[in-house]
Amino acid sequence: QVQLVESGGGLVQAGGSLRLSCAASGRTLSLYAMGWFRQAPGKEREFVARIYWSSGSTYYADSVKGRFTISRDNAKNTMYLQMNSLKTEDTAVYYCAADSRGVGFAYWGQGTQVTVSS
Repeated sequence: QVQLVESGGGLVQAGGSLRLSCAASGRTLSLYAMGWFRQAPGKEREFVARIYWSSGSTYYADSVKGRFTISRDNAKNTMYLQMNSLKTEDTAVYYCAADSRGVGFAYWGQGTQVTVSS
């Protein structure tokens, strides 16, 4: 089992920045990848970014490419999402997720609200 706790959400004006954190605990030695997803009101949950735990390789949704940066600190078992140039359409609940042993994102955090005002 892997437990995930997100932090860092809040209210920011358009054009501003926020940094989300996701701390993992439990069977972290088995981590294969971690990712960020988001769900806006009335919409389905969507992929935002992913990072492979060993290599550090990253992938982004086109909607956030060039504005968001995913990173990790292996020693702290923590993943980050630096969000710059925020837009109102980035408003959503952001969830972190963990893929243990490459079988898919089976572990999820509780979510943190990000609200971008115009």
